[in-house]
Amino acid sequence: MKRTVYNAEHEDFRRTIRDFIAKEVTPFYADWEKDNQVPRELFNKLAELGATGFDIPEEYGGAGPTSFKFQAVMQEEVNRAAVAFGHYTVSIGIVLPYLLRLANEEQKQRWLPGVASGDTMLCIAMTEPGTGSDLAGIKTTARLSDDGTHYILNGAKTFITGARNSELCVVAARTSAPTEDRRFGLSLLVVPTDSPGFEFGRKLDKIGMKASDTNEISFTDIKVPVENLLGEQDQGFSYLGENLPRERLSIGVGQTSMAVAAIEFASEYVRQRHVFGKPVASFQNTKFVLAECETEVSAAQALVDKGLELDDTGELTSADAARIKLFCTEMAGRVIDKCLQLHGGYGYILEYPIARLYSDTRVSRIYGGTSEVMKTIVAKDMGL
Repeated sequence: MKRTVYNAEHEDFRRTIRDFIAKEVTPFYADWEKDNQVPRELFNKLAELGATGFDIPEEYGGAGPTSFKFQAVMQEEVNRAAVAFGHYTVSIGIVLPYLLRLANEEQKQRWLPGVASGDTMLCIAMTEPGTGSDLAGIKTTARLSDDGTHYILNGAKTFITGARNSELCVVAARTSAPTEDRRFGLSLLVVPTDSPGFEFGRKLDKIGMKASDTNEISFTDIKVPVENLLGEQDQGFSYLGENLPRERLSIGVGQTSMAVAAIEFASEYVRQRHVFGKPVASFQNTKFVLAECETEVSAAQALVDKGLELDDTGELTSADAARIKLFCTEMAGRVIDKCLQLHGGYGYILEYPIARLYSDTRVSRIYGGTSEVMKTIVAKDMGL
């Protein structure tokens, strides 16, 4: 179906990103996967394209207010090539909005210029070994010192994306004991990853997303200046919730574009592959499978494009974002699986991009809120 969500400026940017991927990413991507992370300088190169300064005010070196559609274009292009920019989407698409919304003037002057230049990358630490979707159960503590000048941070986090390639980590920690409202008492602290007591644990070996490092990290008596408190103390839970619609829209964009790429890879393969003396594409089953996949993707694309428009106008709700994430991630799982099947045995070989898409897509039904959590949000919006 014809898309109308992008204008000429977006398409010019798309060509720039496509050329960048072809020159700076694809030739080296296999090595990045072996290293389990992208080279740090990749983010400085993206900064030269203006891709790390979205929404950062011009006085701090950024581009000023920028439609999320530009980041959506980037996601579509990396997935088209079956590669990734490491934890770029986490840093700029998910964590940066916390700084833009919650940082005071002094903090913005300290942090935003480095983000805009690509010299400061960001990660966020919420999940703990015993706490996943239940953020109110966070046990990491940040105790205010007796003189009130700093917090003493102690605890452990897991499944943290991009920490080894980040200079700053937004840490969700408990600053006060919970009351009847378990969500009370959480705060967000911005912690330099080179702080004494900030330790990296295992680099976790994942099924997919091999070029993005995922770590266990721990905090031992880290002194965090009170000047690094983001927003108000004890109000962190509400801050975490405010940013989720954009994050879930982003996941929907990514998974839909991965499914689009899977269909393109499968279509090309079945035209070239011959079985019983004729192309696999000539069999009715092949045509029917790809027709089903394309129709599902078209439905998801319409949902995503509507979400992009609502995000631009500030009208994207938590429930709508949950609908987008739920439908698009489940759809991507079905479509990519079918496209791998059309590759036969070659689909299981990692040198074929369809195998990478297959392994990378699985986690999308878990991170950013599981499919089960998305169903709960939608049901609540229905009054159930």
